[in-house]
Amino acid sequence: MSYETIGKVRVWGKTDEGALKQAQTCAYHGNVVQALLMADHHKGYSQPIGGVVAYEGQISPSGVGYDIACGNKAVRTNLMAADVKPNIKRIMDEIARRIEFGIGGVNAKKSDHELFDDPDWSVYRQVGGAGDVHDKLRKLAREQLGTVGSGNHYVDIFEEPSTGRIWIGNHFGSRGFGHKTASGFLNLAAGREFLGKAPGESMDQPPVLLDLNSELGDLYYRAMKLAGRYAYAGRDHVIDQVLDILGAESDFEVHNHHNFAWKEEHDGKECIVVRKGATPSAPGQLGFIGGSMGDISVIVRGKDTAENREAFYSTVHGAGRVMSRTQAAGKMNWKTRVRLGGEISEDRMMSAVKRFGVELRGGGTDESPFVYRQLQEVLDAHSETLDVLHTLKPIGVAMAGANEYDPYKD
Repeated sequence: MSYETIGKVRVWGKTDEGALKQAQTCAYHGNVVQALLMADHHKGYSQPIGGVVAYEGQISPSGVGYDIACGNKAVRTNLMAADVKPNIKRIMDEIARRIEFGIGGVNAKKSDHELFDDPDWSVYRQVGGAGDVHDKLRKLAREQLGTVGSGNHYVDIFEEPSTGRIWIGNHFGSRGFGHKTASGFLNLAAGREFLGKAPGESMDQPPVLLDLNSELGDLYYRAMKLAGRYAYAGRDHVIDQVLDILGAESDFEVHNHHNFAWKEEHDGKECIVVRKGATPSAPGQLGFIGGSMGDISVIVRGKDTAENREAFYSTVHGAGRVMSRTQAAGKMNWKTRVRLGGEISEDRMMSAVKRFGVELRGGGTDESPFVYRQLQEVLDAHSETLDVLHTLKPIGVAMAGANEYDPYKD
């Protein structure tokens, strides 16, 4: 087997001690069946990113995290790289113009998606009394559907070198709606009002756990699934916009969450598997795993192996950070909007991106290739659990601009 067991945690790849400490804390709280760290693991809020915890009869809002249903979608188009590369500057300009990036961004054209008639919106009437929570969150969700946000969220144009085909990929979650859902249920679990102001939280605090058969646990589970459907709709919307910009059609797609909780059976037990920054990889299941702006991304398929079963059918969601945002870009003075003390200069970042052949829009040094592991390194650690079907090289990357505040802790 290519993992080691440290205490009660199964660990793939090189161990990050801070993330391991968080995983050990999770392993000793609640009805835990198994705790695991994927090879891209690093510290997160309460449950580490790249962390997986399987519970019996419990769900963890802090484990799923603030960016509920963050995930990836990729589609293969009918275009070839030779059709797109000569126009990549214009294409990326149009993507940056038409798609809304950044914190608090809203779509100019509001959506009438069928999602807004979903019966699970009633959850927010139950938790918010007179309907104030329901109305505020539904309005926010409608305004932000199909916006990408900031941090490590992106829209990419890829070339598949082995075939010359053009792919489109994106990465983001349930936006402000998901963030307010997460913070609201964490508030309720602590006895505060849903939209109340939460006190400062420790990164290393024990997980917040809800019994799934309790009223609060059931309401959270329903809200989380609604946020998941919302994230899927948003990623679909953005992919459709990019297909329109390219004048292309798609013939193959991969779509998955990596911040979510699933009901699954493992070792003969009904489990709630909470994956934060971890991709489901059941035998035959497809996943899209993104690298940095200067690295490959891949389409993978879960293997039917003993090690994959022991991984609770989980794998990496990306390359994994090796440098914090502040370490990379410096400490931000939000009054002057100037960063000081960062290890990665913009010139160094742009030089690396240019060498890799990427047309970049947005993106700060805190998202540069130097702050991430190489994706192949973490994939190699999971070689017994997944097959790589398609290797994709970015030729265009669009993200929020530098110095955007990222509250989602992903």
